[in-house]
Amino acid sequence: MLIVDAHLDLAMNAIEWNRDLTRPIEEIRAREEGMTDKADRGHGIVCFPEMRRGGVGLCVATQIARYVPPGGRLSGWHSQEQAWAMTQAQLAWYRAMEERGELVQIRDLATLEGHIGALPPEGGSYGLEQRIGYVLSLEGADSIVTLKHLERAYEYGLRAIGPAHYGPGVYAQGTNACGGIGVKGRELLSEMERLGIILDATHLCDDSFREAMDHFHGPVWASHSNCRALVPHNRQFTDDQLRELISRDAVIGSVFDAWMLVPEWKRGETTPESAGVTLNTVIDHIDHICQLAGNARHCCIGSDLDGAFGREQCPADVHTIADLAKLPVRLAARGYSDDDANGIASGNFLRFLRQTWER
Repeated sequence: MLIVDAHLDLAMNAIEWNRDLTRPIEEIRAREEGMTDKADRGHGIVCFPEMRRGGVGLCVATQIARYVPPGGRLSGWHSQEQAWAMTQAQLAWYRAMEERGELVQIRDLATLEGHIGALPPEGGSYGLEQRIGYVLSLEGADSIVTLKHLERAYEYGLRAIGPAHYGPGVYAQGTNACGGIGVKGRELLSEMERLGIILDATHLCDDSFREAMDHFHGPVWASHSNCRALVPHNRQFTDDQLRELISRDAVIGSVFDAWMLVPEWKRGETTPESAGVTLNTVIDHIDHICQLAGNARHCCIGSDLDGAFGREQCPADVHTIADLAKLPVRLAARGYSDDDANGIASGNFLRFLRQTWER
């Protein structure tokens, strides 16, 4: 079965974590033995061989670079131009992976259908020569120096933008921040709508979410978000926000970061085993959205695996990204039909892209 993952920070791992994603996961972990600069060293989950082993033949892959003004407490770049340059380094890595035959960029309906048609049939296996498709997304829009830069980004294949990440941003306010999108945010959304760029509502704080929904009339998704009713934190969506996304025919990718799956997670202390976090916990969030919608057509996978966390902070039964292939079986065990399980695994995301790019 084809698995689609709506959020993977592939280039961040390659450029900033210095991980060669073309290599086996055991080798990547071994090369990080003894390293302590990042909490997830030696616990990596994502690499191309494991994506192929699990049938993850299509993903949304990000560029990400935050601008931090003087006095800002988050990590990031000290100018928007530096942030732009980092996204271009990440783009160069994606291009290098295309040249190597690992990836193929999906930017329109023709490239989507061509890629889907070239994938192994159901029950077939992914060979080493099988390219993985990726839709390019920008997580946090700080690196868009001017709207001319947005046009340039669209030309090189950028197809989705989340205006904010963590904290305050140039165009919107994100997780743990507050406030609306302001004039610059409205201008960005207007230009995104003109170009046909998808709005990723993930990470928008409540104020910015409300304003973005009021001012953007194009396609919307939430690439990697869970439910505030289950985990009470502003990073998650309220039921009212989820209903609004459902009314916009959005797809919502369930995220696998353990602190967003269960309440009261303490980084560096709680373990997936001690908290009982498994793929069934992910399904709790999927099921909550399905109950709000009255159907399963708005859910997909947005794992965020290796989004600055690894085996130490993901479901205990996820050892590599290949284990995403277990999710449809678990959904069936919870009473989901084959059609609904297939939809969550890939069909809902493909339907969204086809409807968006047919316009």
